[in-house]
Amino acid sequence: MHDVNNLRGVDLNLLVVLDALLAERHVSRTATRLNMSQPAVSHALGRLRLLFNDPLLVRRGGQLVPSAKAMEIAPVLDQALRQMREVLGPNGFDPAREKRGFRLAMSDYGSAVVLPGLLRRLRREAPGIELVVTQSSREAMLRLLLDGECDLALGVFPDLPERLQAGQLAIEHFACVADRSSMAGKDRLDMDGYLARPHVLVAMNDGTNTEIDMALRALGHTRHVVVTLPHWGNAPRLIHGTDLVLTVARNALALHESDPSLVFFEPPFPIAPFPFVQVWHERRASDPAHLWLRNTIADVVTHAQRLTS
Repeated sequence: MHDVNNLRGVDLNLLVVLDALLAERHVSRTATRLNMSQPAVSHALGRLRLLFNDPLLVRRGGQLVPSAKAMEIAPVLDQALRQMREVLGPNGFDPAREKRGFRLAMSDYGSAVVLPGLLRRLRREAPGIELVVTQSSREAMLRLLLDGECDLALGVFPDLPERLQAGQLAIEHFACVADRSSMAGKDRLDMDGYLARPHVLVAMNDGTNTEIDMALRALGHTRHVVVTLPHWGNAPRLIHGTDLVLTVARNALALHESDPSLVFFEPPFPIAPFPFVQVWHERRASDPAHLWLRNTIADVVTHAQRLTS
């Protein structure tokens, strides 16, 4: 075992590898993040285990789990590397040269709002960045973050577990859409008309706790949902030629608002607006590449909001 207190005997690059391993909990993802080969990362982990006289990361259930000592080291290491990056300044991270993969979790609503502008920015400013996008329920996305299987989750998350952090991207409002031929010349529905119509619901589960239905229950009402589907993008297309009503986030309708066969109107009852956020694990908070990606996503959403306001 090396004397970890004698810095002259320690390759400080190993600490960068350890920081990445504790964040990724996966050898191949760490290799991609650091632009190293997998054998090089495995070799570095072996040296780190000798250095600290501890396994540091133990394979359990198909993933690497930090040991108690690694959990003790993690916050101290994170703070030390953050301070070093501050000393080195912005030259420590260059998006134009970064080669890194990120895993994002979001609904197709998030994909529609974020991905077009984000990909244009990445191709222009950071062509070495690669994205893998998945879709899950809110609960599943939070679990992916906690387990280190995801870098960022974008969506609506009213309650966050400990160790997860969030940044607001936008405040979203609800809107309704119906087929124009079913509206008898009207440009909106009152409450009775709204409740009398069948509805399309967008939800990853049975949808009984959506913001829409909770607002209705607070007024003593329920609506008749005849179609439940998990995809925002296809929902407006189901309205054509029917008496169905769809109530969704306004930005989810942006691509359809020029369709003359549809009528768009405000809900006939108050539904609280909701924050659209990005969420990450605290262990990634000070990672320069991760921070750059979060800031870039925030800029992309802000720009998209300006164009549609």
